Amino acid sequence: MLGWALTFLIVALIAAALGFGGIAGASAGIAQILFFVFLALFVLSLVARAVRG
Repeated sequence: MLGWALTFLIVALIAAALGFGGIAGASAGIAQILFFVFLALFVLSLVARAVRG
């Protein structure tokens, strides 16, 4: 999932460099959402692992 977030971030950067504002904004938003979902799942897995031992 982190790979997808990085992919959308790169798409957003390329689109912004070429002047496509709408595509850049949408890609950056998707990358941000995917990053936070990845972060939440990572923390959840760390907590689950700590509880199990």
